[in-house]
Amino acid sequence: MSEAEEFLKEKFGVNESYDVGNLHTHLFDFPVLLIYINGLVDGAVLTELLANVQENKWETDLNENRVMEHYFPYHSITQYDSKEKWLVALLSGQVTFILKNGSVYTIDVRTYPGRQPEEPDNEKVVRGSRDGFTENIVQNTALIRRRIRDTDLRFELHQVSTIGQTDIAISFIKGIANEDNLAQIRDRMNQIQHDGFTMTDKALEEWIFKQGFHPLPFVRFTERPDIAAAHLLEGHIVIIVDTSPSVIIVPTTLFHHLQHAEEYRQAPIIGTIVRWIRFSGVLLSLFLLPFWYLLAKHSEYLPKSLDFLGPKDVGEIPLLVQILFADVGIEFLRLAAIHTPTPLSTAMGIIAALVIGQMAVDVGLFIPEVILYTAITAIFTFAIPSYELSISTKIFRTLLLLSTALFGVNGFFVANVCLLWYVCSVRPLNVPYLWPALPFFPKAFLRILIRFPMPTNAKRPYITRAPVRKRS
Repeated sequence: MSEAEEFLKEKFGVNESYDVGNLHTHLFDFPVLLIYINGLVDGAVLTELLANVQENKWETDLNENRVMEHYFPYHSITQYDSKEKWLVALLSGQVTFILKNGSVYTIDVRTYPGRQPEEPDNEKVVRGSRDGFTENIVQNTALIRRRIRDTDLRFELHQVSTIGQTDIAISFIKGIANEDNLAQIRDRMNQIQHDGFTMTDKALEEWIFKQGFHPLPFVRFTERPDIAAAHLLEGHIVIIVDTSPSVIIVPTTLFHHLQHAEEYRQAPIIGTIVRWIRFSGVLLSLFLLPFWYLLAKHSEYLPKSLDFLGPKDVGEIPLLVQILFADVGIEFLRLAAIHTPTPLSTAMGIIAALVIGQMAVDVGLFIPEVILYTAITAIFTFAIPSYELSISTKIFRTLLLLSTALFGVNGFFVANVCLLWYVCSVRPLNVPYLWPALPFFPKAFLRILIRFPMPTNAKRPYITRAPVRKRS
């Protein structure tokens, strides 16, 4: 026990960390050294356990090891023979008992600080469950397990990073998920050499999938356990990172980022219409502003019946500069809305819409058409379910606009071809990003366009490479 105290002083310092509990107590007649991290253990449960153990009458021939093993069998008692493994368990919140003979035991009475499951703000539905993932990995696995009661559902625990020792769970259904995909994820996870994952799942995406400077999201993030469970049944793999309220779904394509749970909470025909509206909004958010600028600068391509689309007066400032300023201004408004306290957000919106917008037109900074089309484009962008994809769309739209401004009609169409080529070249986890459009799979693409009724016999997506594609 004295050696353990010296080891703890070497690791944590002397009175340098107030949250490291170090207490000499006893179990029955045996002295023990109790070590824990204050704030990560359930103090009431621990106190009750220690109080009750003194009231029990033990056989005289029981030694201290047998007392530990007989009294704490229901609290995940574990004996350690490695200092490194024990330290990780201690820092994760488990309570340590060090006996006089040098034996080290831990029991699990953890209680992590955090909030209760609630509906995520960015994935709300009109009808549907109102629970969502939290920052607690144990709660998150339970939310999935509640929806998939199958013995083949696995939560494979890993600890990544040298200092942070972040808990990461790879979730999959054995016999449905592809083993090659799992092996690739495990291999890349083992290659990670980093001190900590404070940015949790986003940092993991960049390490595992080598995102680099690609603007497109390589994985799908979700905060809804029903979405995660649905993808697991399709053969996808879900990665849960402790302290993150969202999980990673792989493999995914562009069309996975355009799905929303609301489509499956309505009748199939309603879900299909909603899906078409969303797809059209995505296309318009990307092409509307560059195409309008092209027609405004080359009015000879406009038929007489559409003359009203072009600006009647371009103003003193070049049209391209107006569009760029207005687009960037909307981004500033979005950032301001994020950082503005809720009681002040309404006032900020009124100031932005009525004062800044109207005054900018009155003084000649913007023409009315620029305000109109940038606002419409912003609305279409907000209709994209994936926040990461919406940001990527803004980047691509700006590039299309600049190419159109520099090279005219040829620049617009060449930039579109280059964009299509780039998206087709992206293959996260060896999956074509535009599947099933490119390469073209007719039946799968039809299911992208139409929300079929649930009883329709559907196979698991080809991209998951599930060993058993038939769902039953």
